Amino acid sequence: MELSDHLFRRESGRMVAALTRVFGIHNLALAEDVVQDAFCRAMEVWPFRGLPDNPSAWLMATAKNRAIDVLRRERTARTFAPELGRLLESEWTLVPIVDEILSGSGPNDDLLRMMFSCCHPRLREEAQVALVLHILCGFSSHEIAAAFFSTEAATYKRIERAKKLLAGSKHLFDLTAADFAARLSAVHRALYLLFNEGYHGASPESAVRVELCQEALRLVTLLVDHPLTATSSSHALAALLHLHASRLPARVDAAGNLSTLFDQDRSRWDAQLVERGLCLLNQSATGSEVTEYHVEAAIAAVHANAPRAEDTDWKEIVGLYDTLMGLRQSPVVALNRAIAVAQSEGAERGLEEIHTIAGVECLEDYPFYHAALGELEHRCNRQPRARQHFQAALARARSPMEQRFLQQRLEACL
Repeated sequence: MELSDHLFRRESGRMVAALTRVFGIHNLALAEDVVQDAFCRAMEVWPFRGLPDNPSAWLMATAKNRAIDVLRRERTARTFAPELGRLLESEWTLVPIVDEILSGSGPNDDLLRMMFSCCHPRLREEAQVALVLHILCGFSSHEIAAAFFSTEAATYKRIERAKKLLAGSKHLFDLTAADFAARLSAVHRALYLLFNEGYHGASPESAVRVELCQEALRLVTLLVDHPLTATSSSHALAALLHLHASRLPARVDAAGNLSTLFDQDRSRWDAQLVERGLCLLNQSATGSEVTEYHVEAAIAAVHANAPRAEDTDWKEIVGLYDTLMGLRQSPVVALNRAIAVAQSEGAERGLEEIHTIAGVECLEDYPFYHAALGELEHRCNRQPRARQHFQAALARARSPMEQRFLQQRLEACL
């Protein structure tokens, strides 16, 4: 029996956050080791005894017992959480304190505290995001590297350097209003990348990883449910993720093939998630702040409000992409804008826009950059060029599902 990715990602972050309250942020590695021990124990025991009625409670109880063993063995040689002081040094108070912290009485606050601790102001945003993805979401260095378009070796070094900086701190980030504004953008970015890894994933196993999207929804909900993090931008990000998640049931067709936004059966979109996303978008409109998440959520709302693909207001979407480019210029945004231009003004105009993208070399390894070129050349009836682009896209496919999709598009040009 193997532990599911979803269970690991959901529970590991919660357990590390709780144990770090016991051990102190400077003992983050120890907290991670204890959690790893609990999962290893589960892999040893569960195949023979069967899955427990409450796997989450079993894992936390195992981690609690291991934590108590560590505290008893090392409390005279190691400094633990300063705020708990002598409570961890006394046998009379040690077990009750660990029980209280690991009982789940404040798991959401623990997760928020850890998220914002990871976003230390002395760390660059890339390192902050990598820590959140690694510690709270169970991402490997390989997965984070894919999300950042970086190498695995560079990502591993970035994470280890960031952990060393945290190890120099004695206190978890307190849930006060003090530093939230400075750190919230990095938390937003981490959740955005987490969702995108699930929705547009670079995983060789699957092009759609629903459990990652679910994790991002779970964590962004923590932000909008807490008074100190329920900002306009948090609501906008939550709106964006809910609207995109509503399409997940239609991302893959009955044959197991990727289905584009233009071809999806919109009756399969999750109406409750659409409604929730539109409600969150309305809530995000308070105040004068306009972020990239507001604009991307507005684009997603245009799609959500179109009963059929052909009913989409592409001119409005192009205008929203113009606004987004003013907030965040990037080759990926420019590519998506060019595709919207092609839908609004024709394939030739879309190609013109793609060929003027600044920094387009960053998209060279992105299969759907080449696929977009192939699709527009196909619409212009230039099949040899279309085949070349689809062949380039196929060579860069990251999963069997992407390979099948691109192979089908290539065959359509023969």
